[in-house]
Parts: sequence; structure tokens; C-alpha cells
Amino acid sequence: MGKRDVEAGVGGSFYHYTPPPPPIYPPPRESYLSWLVPIIFVVDVALFALTMYENNCPESLDEPAHTCVFFDHLGRFSFEPLHNNPLLGPKTTTLQNMGGLRVELVQEGEWWRLLSCLWLHAGLIHLIANMISLLFMGIRLEEEFGFWRVGPLYVLSGLGGSLMSCVNVLRKQRVGVISVGASGALFGLLGAMLSELITNWTIYANKCSAILSLIVVIALNLAVGLIPGVDSSAHIGGFVSGFLLGFVLLMRPQFGYVSSKYLPPGYKQKSRHKCYQYFFLLLALIALILWYGYGFAELYKSIDTTDRIDLV
Repeated sequence: MGKRDVEAGVGGSFYHYTPPPPPIYPPPRESYLSWLVPIIFVVDVALFALTMYENNCPESLDEPAHTCVFFDHLGRFSFEPLHNNPLLGPKTTTLQNMGGLRVELVQEGEWWRLLSCLWLHAGLIHLIANMISLLFMGIRLEEEFGFWRVGPLYVLSGLGGSLMSCVNVLRKQRVGVISVGASGALFGLLGAMLSELITNWTIYANKCSAILSLIVVIALNLAVGLIPGVDSSAHIGGFVSGFLLGFVLLMRPQFGYVSSKYLPPGYKQKSRHKCYQYFFLLLALIALILWYGYGFAELYKSIDTTDRIDLV
């Protein structure tokens, strides 16, 4: 119903009364059930079980079989002795055979290790810590934005973490290092949560408390990288990748936006996004190209240096 003028007489004078436009009743947001994150959880757990099966500590260990942790209860699935792997997991050669990230093998053409390492874990403690983080952050993000945004965010953040891990290994010239774990992808989810808060600033009510609580969580997780043996470069690479991807993949309509099909005549529709959101998106796309380009360039530069033949 459009606007309508109504004439009314009061004391011999007339005035025009324009009733307000009818209220807008857009349909409620449909609930979304997370399914991708639970699948990632199941795949990670299943691959860890497969890794322990392939490891077969009692058969492959040079020491007596009873030195395998929980040998009496787990048999073939028992863990390596704690002096070999304090995280309750397999030996490093098994992780490499299963697809762990090793720079030398990536340089030889096994590029898929940049992604396969995301689904492997060095031990039961490593797996539990990452899966708690995955369920805590991933389900919330998937329910908010759907699998078609969270899926690419997870994989591309993990790729960024793998690239930075390779760059760090090459710089320090640490030969034979095996890197596994979903930490790069999980830190990408953390970074995306921060950029999502920034680019969708207008829809948050308690802005300061939201950003402060998120910064505390990020700081605590980044502090984990200070523990010896933890690949902090993968954490940082994943976080930066996810932070940039959040501006691209997690942009939401500004506060007060309603689709035109739910607007009655007489309403002026707001623009879907604010100018600063498009500005952040453009900057993030440029930064992402430079960020991934830098990682691959360092990797290929190392390949050129390694394969070069000097004539004397």
C-alpha cells in the first residue's frame, strides 16, 4: 500500500495527514545446520587412526614392543615411545609417507603436500587441541556464512600457512623438517573472525567488547607458537591469509539493508554494502595476490637455486 493523503477539518481549517508506510516484514533468517566442519572433524580423526595403523609401532620399532605406549590396549595402534614422540603419535617417517609437508619433496614436484599436511596430526594431544578449536570456531562460522564461504577460507588459509612454513624452513636451512596439522587453517579462521568484525562493524551492538574478547583469544593462540617444536610460521601465515580472506568472503550487508522484494512502495532502499567494505575488499584482494605470490616466489626461487649448475 502506498502513501495516502487524508483531509480532515478542524475549526474550519483543513490539513493533510499522511499515514506512515506499512512496516516491513522480511522473512526470518533460515537456520543453517553446519555439516562441513563435522566432516572435516571426522576426516581428521579417521586419518589419524589410519596413520597409527600404518605406523604399527610394535612391528617397526627397534626396541621391544612393550615400550610402545598403551601397547597392551591398542596393539598395532599403540603410540611411539615418548622419547620418540611426546605428543602420543607416530614416527616422523610415517607422517612423511602419509603426506606430511617436507620442503624438499615439494620442490621435487609433490606440491600436493602443501594441502595434504592440513589433515594430518603429529599426535593425539595435537589432534585433540586442534579439533576443539575447529568445532568451537568452525561451526559458528559455517552457521553464519555457509559452507561455500568457510570451505575455501579453511583450505586457502591452510595453504598460506604451509607456504610460510616452507619459507621459514628454507631461510633457516633446516633440512628434513616434517610439518603437519590443521593449525594454519584454524588460525585462518581466527584471522577471518577479526576481519569479519571490522568489515561488518555496523551490525555489531557491543563493538568494543566483541573486538577486545577476540583480540585476547587471538593473542592466547599466537602465544602457543612460542612453545618449542611448534611451527609458529604456519600459524602466522594462516592467520594473515585468513585475515585477508575474511574481507573478501565474509562481507555482510550493512545494518538496515532489506531486499527490494520485501520493500513496499514508498520505501527507499539502502545500498547493500558500505563504501568502506568495498574498499577493504579491493585492498584485501591485492594483498592476497602479493601474499601468495611472495610465498610461491620464495619456494620457486629456492628451486632455481638448488637446481642451478655452475660451470667452472
